[in-house]
Amino acid sequence: MNNITTEQQYEKAISRIEELYRLTDDSTPADDPLMKELDELGRAIEAYEDIYYPIAKPTLASVIRLRMYEMGLTQQKLAEKLHISSSRISSYINGKSEPSLKTARALSQTLGIDANTILGV
Repeated sequence: MNNITTEQQYEKAISRIEELYRLTDDSTPADDPLMKELDELGRAIEAYEDIYYPIAKPTLASVIRLRMYEMGLTQQKLAEKLHISSSRISSYINGKSEPSLKTARALSQTLGIDANTILGV
């Protein structure tokens, strides 16, 4: 199967991948026909998903909310760490405003968020 062009082909390929996973394991050689089929199907599925199920870049607001959750931080606690107001944090996580360069740097360091994500690059 080279190209997947319909949802029906996609569903069939997903089913076949699941079947191939049951038939192979880490000890199956890369040149095994089942592994070659698995690799080919994986690439075809990925190409189809890139077109029909694209994953958008996360917004800064969603990344901040996620990291706050992961770190167990409230808006107030994060505001204290950054030496800014809680309402300012609220405006960032609601997507109403963007942080200044100084605050962006502090967010990156405090929350461990890649600078490119904060700068929207």
